[in-house]
Amino acid sequence: MFPKWFDDWNAKNPTNVFGPAILVGTVGGALFVAAMVASWGSPFYDETTQTGPRGTGMHVVSFVGTEPDPTIADYYTEPPYEAEPGEPLAGEVYENLQVLGEVSEGNFLRLMTAITLWVAPEEGCIYCHVEGPDGEINHASDANYTKVVSRRMIQMTQYINDEWYAHVNANQEVGVNCYSCHRGQPVPSEIWFRIDPVVESMEGWAGVQNRATVQSQFTSLPSDALYRYLYEDNRITVHDLESRVAGVPSDPDVPTWQDTERTYSLMNYFANSLGVNCVFCHNSRAFYDPAQYTPQWATASLAILMVQEMNNIFLEPLGPVYPPERLGPVYADAPKAACKTCHKGYYKPMQGLNMIADWPELAESDI
Repeated sequence: MFPKWFDDWNAKNPTNVFGPAILVGTVGGALFVAAMVASWGSPFYDETTQTGPRGTGMHVVSFVGTEPDPTIADYYTEPPYEAEPGEPLAGEVYENLQVLGEVSEGNFLRLMTAITLWVAPEEGCIYCHVEGPDGEINHASDANYTKVVSRRMIQMTQYINDEWYAHVNANQEVGVNCYSCHRGQPVPSEIWFRIDPVVESMEGWAGVQNRATVQSQFTSLPSDALYRYLYEDNRITVHDLESRVAGVPSDPDVPTWQDTERTYSLMNYFANSLGVNCVFCHNSRAFYDPAQYTPQWATASLAILMVQEMNNIFLEPLGPVYPPERLGPVYADAPKAACKTCHKGYYKPMQGLNMIADWPELAESDI
């Protein structure tokens, strides 16, 4: 078929065609997959939450491959009991019962069982109550600091469900209970303490940044944002969009670059806490225009005020109750809460599970 000279040359100079063929096949296959994804859509996500106008990139994608919240599987719940005729109230049966006294005895014990499983499943009842030398438990004693703290936490949970209904039930009835933060641990994850300054050799602004900490989400952003905005009531703001504006940085009413970086630190914390990006709350065309914020911005604004009250009214005042090992490393302050303490990386804590449906005792204030 071919001339003899060509057959002789080809026999003396063999060519490996497999390598190029494999390369061409791999590139062709990748281009085919890319074309299918572009035309039919990615098979690795199934839900998009639109948070703003189409075409502005304002959406949050929920991926099929995202693992569901693993703590949901361990959540214990039980419907309320119907009180028997003449059944005594818990306050009539137990001594030194300063909360939940108006709950029937059966439902009180049901709730105590749940709190034990939510907070201290390994330690059991004696995590809060005193065990005597004979093995009997003294339920009335306040000798264990954990009981005093738990009582206040029950009041805080009731307060949140009652006074901050607009936040915890913003989209649907969800509410909170002890498991919302504890998830089977005596000390909830994602608590925080005040740690600034983080650079001991410097004072002022330079002392709170450029060191990776949990509070800064391991960035060089300021590490005092949680304290300034979720404990103190400072204005969350950024510098003026115009150049050469009137005012000097020493004026507390003039936003500065330092305010801006602290705000970025807080916003970065929000994003990591909820597993979202900036456009979950802000319009990508105008981050600075309140008229174009999304509904989630209002929910988040309520959360800031709610967390400030939690930290100031309930958590920080417990400092004298805690033993030294439970206090902060710098200021010996009480552990405080923030967004991630409850959300754990999901914009719907417990992925939207109704935490109060079976626990009406925790939905009405007992303060």
